[in-house]
Amino acid sequence: MVSPGILLVDKPGGLTSHDVVARTRRAFGTRKVGHAGTLDPMATGLLVIGVEGATRLLTYIVGADKTYTATMRLGQSTTTDDAEGDVVATADPTAWEAVTDERVRAGIRDLTGPLSQVPSSVSAIKVDGRRAYDRVRAGESVELAARQVLVSRFDVLATRTGDGVFDLDVVVDCSSGTYIRALARDLGAALGVGGHLTRLRRTRVGGFDVADAVGLDGLADAVALSPAAAARRVLPALEVSADEARDLRHGKRLVGQASRLQAAEVAAIDPDGALIGILEARGKDIKSAMNMPEVTP
Repeated sequence: MVSPGILLVDKPGGLTSHDVVARTRRAFGTRKVGHAGTLDPMATGLLVIGVEGATRLLTYIVGADKTYTATMRLGQSTTTDDAEGDVVATADPTAWEAVTDERVRAGIRDLTGPLSQVPSSVSAIKVDGRRAYDRVRAGESVELAARQVLVSRFDVLATRTGDGVFDLDVVVDCSSGTYIRALARDLGAALGVGGHLTRLRRTRVGGFDVADAVGLDGLADAVALSPAAAARRVLPALEVSADEARDLRHGKRLVGQASRLQAAEVAAIDPDGALIGILEARGKDIKSAMNMPEVTP
């Protein structure tokens, strides 16, 4: 029997997130596998995978903040805002005369903090039940609504110039739902030269780091984090007694105990160190928002 757990995988370029899920299913011999947040085929880095009952935890991981390293190319715009699209515009040499280091820094400052960001039209966002990228590939014109995101860090690590383009290696800390290629597009537009993403790597999702991830060739021998260990990286933990654990599993409330909660959602851990579920307040009581399935020996 496959034990539930959270697996950290370092996705290589050229594969979809679904490809990684499929390989994990084969490696672990189970169909019950999911992931917490898609990475584009071009992107590499951390993919958080849930196995068996731990897939229930993915809901609480998918909204975590994230860290990316990336390369943004100024001077060219593409159909997809990244290197997988066709180049549709190249900056005229005269346009570069107005691009100073201070204007680049100012453009980055303007894209740091709370933003109203328009996602790329080839994103995975659904429009009337279909992915935006499917509609674009079918020849439809897609305009997506702006969404509120937060970019808490947008730092330049290195720069390179050549052949009429200017590459920036950057690191970005951001809220879930932020599109890094939209940052490249919008920075290039603000500077009047266009921009797109040529490299993207996700290095962190909440409390999970790519340094702890395994490559695809290590899946067969990979050891997943226990649900309790994974939950502790995402939420505050509440230690409950054996009697409280039993009551919570049976759908009962902990009457008058809401003051014990440190946050809107907390992970309930029993005396044996197992994750019982995720708790929330209901008035003055505590109730389970999600219960983990019991694992029979």
